[in-house]
Amino acid sequence: MSKAHGNQYSEGLDKNAANFVQLSPLSFLDRTAGVYPNLISTIYEDRVFTWAQTRERAARFASFLSRRGIGRGDTVAAMLPNIPAMNEIHFAVPMTGAVLNTLNIRLDASAIAFQLDHGGAKVILVDPEFSEVIASALTQIKGPKPLVIDVDDAHYDGGRRIGEIEYEAAVASGDPGFATVLPQDEWDAIALSYTSGTTGNPKGVVTHHRGAYLNAVSNILAANLGQHPVYLWTLPMFHCNGWCFPWTVAAAAGVNVCLRKVDPAKIFELIPKHGVTHMAGAPIVYNTLINAPGAPKSGARPVVGLIAGAAPPMAVLAGAESIGIRLTHVYGLTEVYGPASVCAEQPGWDQLPADARAQLKRRQGVAYPLQEAITVLDPETMQPVPRDGETIGEVMFRGNVVMKGYLKNEAATREAFAGGWFHTGDLGVLDKDGYVIIKDRSKDIIISGGENVSSVEVEDVLYKHPAVLFAAVVAKPDAKWGEVPCAFVELKDGATATEADVIAFCKKQLPGFKAPKAVIFGLIPKTSTGKIQKFMLRDQVKSADAILS
Repeated sequence: MSKAHGNQYSEGLDKNAANFVQLSPLSFLDRTAGVYPNLISTIYEDRVFTWAQTRERAARFASFLSRRGIGRGDTVAAMLPNIPAMNEIHFAVPMTGAVLNTLNIRLDASAIAFQLDHGGAKVILVDPEFSEVIASALTQIKGPKPLVIDVDDAHYDGGRRIGEIEYEAAVASGDPGFATVLPQDEWDAIALSYTSGTTGNPKGVVTHHRGAYLNAVSNILAANLGQHPVYLWTLPMFHCNGWCFPWTVAAAAGVNVCLRKVDPAKIFELIPKHGVTHMAGAPIVYNTLINAPGAPKSGARPVVGLIAGAAPPMAVLAGAESIGIRLTHVYGLTEVYGPASVCAEQPGWDQLPADARAQLKRRQGVAYPLQEAITVLDPETMQPVPRDGETIGEVMFRGNVVMKGYLKNEAATREAFAGGWFHTGDLGVLDKDGYVIIKDRSKDIIISGGENVSSVEVEDVLYKHPAVLFAAVVAKPDAKWGEVPCAFVELKDGATATEADVIAFCKKQLPGFKAPKAVIFGLIPKTSTGKIQKFMLRDQVKSADAILS
């Protein structure tokens, strides 16, 4: 019998408004506010909001922005700590069709000015703690000045207002019935985040509604959040939009426990007070808690802690368990919405000795539930490396939880997606289980306290020093920060400089966390063609220990 022409499953079975909706995390807020209007959504000191109130506040602020002409294709920036407003704008800004640009609160004025210009921010929300740095940045931007909105915080003493209107006044002026502008296409941008690259200026990572939706749900599955989790905000919301957790908590109808800064005493108070079930952060956060005076012993119900950055040291994994935090290792980059792989735990791991269990849990792991794939490929042939735990290749991602690309940088976008995979720049192996293990970084990025530091950016500053002939920066292991920038400096003939002098020079031009913490003077090894042999410098300071220890 001959096959009928065409595909019977495509005839008269088209997409329509009833059976197809563009994916957007905005739907999570609408559902949760509708189903659980009276459940608590947000706690911050003495302020408490329900999901109905959070939905209304987001709609009101979206209305305010819309009346100011903010809509599709516009950028709204924010320089805020983990306070309720920062969570609310993750919904309010995309509700207008605009794109949210959360700024790293550790950056200096010049870096912020670049990002505001590059992203074309039309509005910026500012906490009083950062009013001076933003005021300075606004004097340096080359394009039109954005509308400045102050976000006052009664729990911060200091700073000043530099804006046209205060956030609560803007919210109060808005329409609670504002009609959400849904994405015309789930590929529409939802957020802009800047990441350090191997050049002086950071790249603008553009993410989309579809990816944010899927990674938010992936967080629920990977971290076993279930319904109604209580999430403590130890991870900065400016980091990859808080790894999508503002949208995750909304999807799970959970509670956001906001925390202005990482304060061990405050954290240990909030966990039992509010019944915290989950948290996330870099190794330094957990190390700080483990070593804090008066750290409590393990409670009856452990908190699930997601940890990312460098592989967590065994001491951190064990120490966290001793204070009632069970760590799950995740891995990712800004380009994949934060974590996009997880060290998925297997049955029987809990029965293993502590050292054996820690070795397994330190791996970067396998793809997030809704990410298509993570693997290690030979970057030249694009073929998978064998699962031998020894053959090194480049770690790569593929799937729906990958950025649209870099804003106004088509060349970098093409390079990042060469061969149909996203190239992380991290070097790793596959073990016999198919789990990824990172061995080294190939893009000159130093991860210090969860912050990306471009060694090239630091080198550019070092070369401006009048006494410096050659400079190279590599990662040096650090007990507190995981790793820190270490500068190797070769001085010009007859020139003199001290370690303190060089560090002070860098701090004048870079945020403190990017400045070298150590300077080593002497001849820098080079190839016959004059290329600096960084691998020798990394060996000298044992850079790999920061990843592998």
